Amino acid sequence: MNYFDFYEIPISFNPDQDVVKQKFYALSKKYHPDFYINESQEKQEEILELSTLNNKSFQVLRDDQKRLQYILQLKGQLVEGENYALPQHFLMEMMEVNEALMEMEFDPDPDKMTTLTNQISEIEDALRRDLHALTASFDQSDEESQEASLKEIKDLYYRNKYLYRIKERLSRL
Repeated sequence: MNYFDFYEIPISFNPDQDVVKQKFYALSKKYHPDFYINESQEKQEEILELSTLNNKSFQVLRDDQKRLQYILQLKGQLVEGENYALPQHFLMEMMEVNEALMEMEFDPDPDKMTTLTNQISEIEDALRRDLHALTASFDQSDEESQEASLKEIKDLYYRNKYLYRIKERLSRL
Protein backbone atom coordinates (compact mmCIF):
# COMPACT_ATOMS: atom_id res chain seq x y z
CA MET A 1 0.00 0.00 0.00
CA ASN A 2 1.40 3.37 -0.92
CA TYR A 3 1.44 6.29 1.49
CA PHE A 4 -1.30 8.21 -0.34
CA ASP A 5 -3.65 5.23 -0.28
CA PHE A 6 -2.84 4.66 3.38
CA TYR A 7 -3.88 8.24 4.16
CA GLU A 8 -6.83 8.00 1.73
CA ILE A 9 -5.73 11.05 -0.25
CA PRO A 10 -5.02 11.40 -3.97
CA ILE A 11 -1.45 11.26 -5.24
CA SER A 12 -0.34 14.86 -5.21
CA PHE A 13 2.93 16.75 -5.17
CA ASN A 14 1.19 19.35 -3.00
CA PRO A 15 -1.18 17.56 -0.64
CA ASP A 16 -3.12 19.55 1.93
CA GLN A 17 -0.73 19.46 4.89
CA ASP A 18 -3.54 19.93 7.40
CA VAL A 19 -5.19 16.75 6.07
CA VAL A 20 -1.85 14.90 6.21
CA LYS A 21 -1.38 15.97 9.83
CA GLN A 22 -4.95 15.01 10.76
CA LYS A 23 -4.54 11.56 9.18
CA PHE A 24 -1.24 11.05 10.96
CA TYR A 25 -2.69 11.87 14.37
CA ALA A 26 -5.84 9.80 13.80
CA LEU A 27 -3.84 6.78 12.64
CA SER A 28 -1.28 7.26 15.42
CA LYS A 29 -4.09 6.94 17.93
CA LYS A 30 -5.74 4.03 16.05
CA TYR A 31 -2.52 2.04 15.65
CA HIS A 32 -0.76 2.87 18.90
CA PRO A 33 0.88 -0.38 20.07
CA ASP A 34 -0.03 0.26 23.73
CA PHE A 35 -3.71 -0.17 22.91
CA TYR A 36 -3.07 -3.72 21.66
CA ILE A 37 -0.98 -5.06 24.54
CA ASN A 38 -3.57 -7.75 25.35
CA GLU A 39 -3.95 -8.91 21.75
CA SER A 40 -2.23 -11.89 20.14
CA GLN A 41 1.42 -11.64 19.08
CA GLU A 42 0.28 -11.68 15.44
CA LYS A 43 -2.11 -8.75 16.00
CA GLN A 44 0.58 -6.81 17.90
CA GLU A 45 3.01 -7.28 14.98
CA GLU A 46 0.35 -6.15 12.50
CA ILE A 47 -0.33 -3.00 14.55
CA LEU A 48 3.39 -2.31 14.87
CA GLU A 49 3.73 -2.55 11.07
CA LEU A 50 0.79 -0.17 10.59
CA SER A 51 2.24 2.24 13.14
CA THR A 52 5.58 2.15 11.32
CA LEU A 53 3.83 2.69 7.97
CA ASN A 54 2.03 5.68 9.46
CA ASN A 55 5.30 7.23 10.66
CA LYS A 56 7.03 6.65 7.31
CA SER A 57 4.02 8.02 5.43
CA PHE A 58 4.02 11.16 7.51
CA GLN A 59 7.77 11.72 7.11
CA VAL A 60 7.53 11.47 3.33
CA LEU A 61 4.28 13.35 2.79
CA ARG A 62 5.43 16.28 4.96
CA ASP A 63 8.78 16.76 3.18
CA ASP A 64 8.76 18.31 -0.31
CA GLN A 65 11.93 16.56 -1.51
CA LYS A 66 11.06 13.14 -0.10
CA ARG A 67 7.54 13.41 -1.50
CA LEU A 68 8.88 14.39 -4.94
CA GLN A 69 11.22 11.41 -5.03
CA TYR A 70 8.52 9.08 -3.66
CA ILE A 71 5.97 10.05 -6.32
CA LEU A 72 8.52 9.69 -9.11
CA GLN A 73 9.38 6.21 -7.80
CA LEU A 74 5.71 5.35 -7.33
CA LYS A 75 4.97 6.35 -10.92
CA GLY A 76 7.93 4.34 -12.25
CA GLN A 77 9.97 7.37 -13.28
CA LEU A 78 13.00 6.73 -11.07
CA VAL A 79 14.87 3.50 -11.57
CA GLU A 80 17.69 2.53 -9.23
CA GLY A 81 21.05 2.75 -10.99
CA GLU A 82 19.55 4.71 -13.87
CA ASN A 83 21.99 6.80 -15.90
CA TYR A 84 19.76 9.78 -16.59
CA ALA A 85 21.01 12.05 -19.38
CA LEU A 86 20.62 15.68 -18.45
CA PRO A 87 19.90 18.17 -21.28
CA GLN A 88 22.94 19.44 -23.12
CA HIS A 89 22.21 23.12 -22.48
CA PHE A 90 22.01 22.47 -18.72
CA LEU A 91 25.28 20.53 -18.78
CA MET A 92 26.99 23.37 -20.65
CA GLU A 93 25.78 25.84 -18.04
CA MET A 94 27.00 23.54 -15.25
CA MET A 95 30.35 23.11 -17.00
CA GLU A 96 30.91 26.85 -16.66
CA VAL A 97 29.94 26.71 -12.99
CA ASN A 98 32.25 23.72 -12.40
CA GLU A 99 35.14 25.52 -14.10
CA ALA A 100 34.58 28.54 -11.88
CA LEU A 101 34.53 26.25 -8.85
CA MET A 102 37.84 24.68 -9.86
CA GLU A 103 39.38 28.12 -10.25
CA MET A 104 38.11 29.03 -6.78
CA GLU A 105 39.72 25.91 -5.30
CA PHE A 106 43.14 26.98 -6.59
CA ASP A 107 42.75 30.74 -6.33
CA PRO A 108 40.13 31.80 -3.75
CA ASP A 109 38.57 35.16 -4.53
CA PRO A 110 35.72 36.53 -2.36
CA ASP A 111 34.23 38.58 -5.21
CA LYS A 112 34.19 35.62 -7.58
CA MET A 113 32.74 33.50 -4.76
CA THR A 114 29.86 35.97 -4.32
CA THR A 115 29.23 36.06 -8.06
CA LEU A 116 29.26 32.28 -8.30
CA THR A 117 26.98 31.89 -5.28
CA ASN A 118 24.50 34.35 -6.82
CA GLN A 119 24.64 32.53 -10.17
CA ILE A 120 23.91 29.19 -8.49
CA SER A 121 21.05 30.76 -6.50
CA GLU A 122 19.51 32.12 -9.70
CA ILE A 123 19.68 28.70 -11.35
CA GLU A 124 18.20 27.09 -8.25
CA ASP A 125 15.37 29.64 -8.09
CA ALA A 126 14.51 29.09 -11.75
CA LEU A 127 14.43 25.32 -11.23
CA ARG A 128 12.24 25.75 -8.14
CA ARG A 129 9.77 27.96 -10.04
CA ASP A 130 9.60 25.50 -12.93
CA LEU A 131 9.15 22.57 -10.56
CA HIS A 132 6.40 24.35 -8.64
CA ALA A 133 4.52 25.14 -11.86
CA LEU A 134 4.84 21.56 -13.13
CA THR A 135 3.80 19.92 -9.87
CA ALA A 136 0.79 22.24 -9.56
CA SER A 137 -0.16 21.38 -13.15
CA PHE A 138 0.26 17.65 -12.42
CA ASP A 139 -2.07 17.87 -9.43
CA GLN A 140 -4.83 19.40 -11.56
CA SER A 141 -4.42 17.25 -14.70
CA ASP A 142 -5.93 14.04 -15.98
CA GLU A 143 -3.82 10.89 -16.04
CA GLU A 144 -2.64 11.30 -19.64
CA SER A 145 -1.42 14.85 -19.04
CA GLN A 146 0.18 13.75 -15.76
CA GLU A 147 2.43 11.31 -17.63
CA ALA A 148 3.88 14.11 -19.74
CA SER A 149 4.37 16.28 -16.65
CA LEU A 150 6.15 13.45 -14.84
CA LYS A 151 8.89 13.33 -17.46
CA GLU A 152 9.55 17.05 -17.06
CA ILE A 153 9.38 16.80 -13.27
CA LYS A 154 11.89 13.94 -13.40
CA ASP A 155 14.24 16.10 -15.46
CA LEU A 156 14.03 18.91 -12.91
CA TYR A 157 14.54 16.41 -10.10
CA TYR A 158 17.86 15.30 -11.64
CA ARG A 159 18.91 18.87 -12.36
CA ASN A 160 18.29 19.74 -8.72
CA LYS A 161 20.34 16.75 -7.59
CA TYR A 162 23.22 17.88 -9.80
CA LEU A 163 22.94 21.42 -8.50
CA TYR A 164 22.87 20.14 -4.91
CA ARG A 165 26.28 18.47 -5.44
CA ILE A 166 27.65 21.74 -6.80
CA LYS A 167 26.32 23.60 -3.77
CA GLU A 168 28.04 21.07 -1.50
CA ARG A 169 31.34 21.71 -3.28
CA LEU A 170 30.78 25.44 -2.97
CA SER A 171 30.08 25.18 0.76
CA ARG A 172 33.40 23.35 1.28
CA LEU A 173 35.25 26.33 -0.17
